[in-house]
Formats: sequence, C-alpha cells, structure tokens
Amino acid sequence: MSLPRTLTGRRTAAAVVTAALLVPLAACSSDTDGGKDKGKAAGTSAAPETKLTVLAAASLTDVFKTAGAAYEKSHPGTTITFSFAGSQELVAQVAQGAPADALVTADTKSMDKAKADTGTPTVIAKNRLVIATVEGNPHKVDELKDLADPKLKVVLAAPEVPAGKYSKKILDAQKITVKPVSQEPNVRAVLSKVELGEADAGLVYKTDAESAKDKVDAVDIPDAQNAVAAYPAATLKDSKHAEAAAAFVAWLSTPEAQKILQDAGFQKP
Repeated sequence: MSLPRTLTGRRTAAAVVTAALLVPLAACSSDTDGGKDKGKAAGTSAAPETKLTVLAAASLTDVFKTAGAAYEKSHPGTTITFSFAGSQELVAQVAQGAPADALVTADTKSMDKAKADTGTPTVIAKNRLVIATVEGNPHKVDELKDLADPKLKVVLAAPEVPAGKYSKKILDAQKITVKPVSQEPNVRAVLSKVELGEADAGLVYKTDAESAKDKVDAVDIPDAQNAVAAYPAATLKDSKHAEAAAAFVAWLSTPEAQKILQDAGFQKP
C-alpha cells in the first residue's frame, strides 16, 4: 500500500532539514579536532632548549650571574650555567676536554694558551687592582709599600693566577718585597681570606672589593703604579651549540651587557 503524497513530502522535507543541520555541526567538530591536532603538533615541533656552559674567571662570579639572568630573559629557550675558577684552571679544563661552550679569562695570556681550542677572542672588559683590607682598615694601610710591613698578614693570588701575575708586576715595579702568609688559587680566595679576618690585607680586583664593600675596605692604587687586566671571551671549538655560544659571546659586547659590567665596576674594553 502506498503512503499519501502529503506524508511522503513531509518526511522528505524533514530529512532535508535534518541533513542541513548536521553539516555545520560536523564542520565545527572537524575544526575543533583539527585545532587540537595543530596545537599538539605545534607543541611537539617546538625547538629544544639550549643549555650553554661558560667557563669564566673567578672575578666575574657576581657580574656574570646578573648578566646570565639578563641574557636568559632576552633569549627564551637558552639557559646558561657558569663554572668559575682561576683562569689557569679553566685553561687546563679546556685542554683536558671539559664539555663547555665558551671561555672568559682574566688575562690575554691565559686565553692565548687555549687558542688551539677557541675561536677568535674579543676583550669584553678591563679591571684594575686595589688593596683590600679588613673592614675599617685597622692597620692603616694607605699604599702599596705598606704591604711590606712584616707585622702585616698579607695574602696574594698565586703567581700562575692572572691576579697573582698582575700583583707581582706592580710590586716588582715599585721594588716592594712582600712575604705573603698564603698564595691562593684565585682572586676570590684572596678576598675571602680578608673578609674572614685571616689576613689583614690582599691585592684583589676593584670589582671584587666592590662586591664585598660591606665586609672589606678598598685602598686605591694610583694608575701609574697599577696594572690593567683585560678579559677576553671566546667560543670553544668543541661546543655542541656553536651558534648559541657565538651569540652569547657577541652579546657580551652589546650596550646591555656593557652596562651590567660597568655598573659592577668593570672598565670599558
């Protein structure tokens, strides 16, 4: 038995309307799923984080922590780990194949010893020596020749350390003989001895004394009697992140980095 034409027409119209309603719903579902898939794809295709290791002279300890934080903020995805020590120790580490990406020393001679393992170095800052004394300067140390007093406990950086080389250079030039109670492996160790009262005075960089100005006093040394310390920076040839390492070394010469260095007491390159 055939259905009435009116009923057949109604069912056909209803089917058409239903199909029309399902089409946009299906499209919405497809877009939503596609968006999720795209989001997942975007997440999985993100560049991996770059982790740089920088070997740096001990006298850069405080300023490089500040500089590193600034660099990471302006370069998302890059993190920097610093390893601080005397420049001679850092050069030895490089020679032994220590995994790192860049090297910054407190003198050009140390960097020269590592030239087979580095790119072309760039001097990023300079520094000068001062006499650090116990807070209040109770022994009234006013100039270099006062360090020759046998009653004074003086500590110096070891001769193979850049700060030790600079110290010897200026003392020899003034014909001043100092018998230190100890010779330390890096300039920060010299500063620590004075801070703790284990020494009455020591020769450190101006920036070291500035970093501990609430614990030690600094006696300036006239430029004519002083030595200028240069800080070269270079990438390491064995770096696994050559481009990122080069970018960081180049950044150290930018106005942003130079302001951080100079605010800490370092001089212009």
